[in-house]
Amino acid sequence: MSDHTPENGTEQDVVESIVPMMPIVLPVVGGVLMFLMIFIAVAMA
Repeated sequence: MSDHTPENGTEQDVVESIVPMMPIVLPVVGGVLMFLMIFIAVAMA
C-alpha cells in the first residue's frame, strides 16, 4: 500500500487554505447570489 501523505511531512488542510481568502470570497459570493435572486424576482414579475 502506498502512503498518501505529502512529501514535506505537513498535511495541508483544505479548510485552512480557504480561510485567509474569506474576506474576499464571502462578499463576492453574496453579491452574486443577490444579483441572481433579483434577476429571478424581476423575471417573474
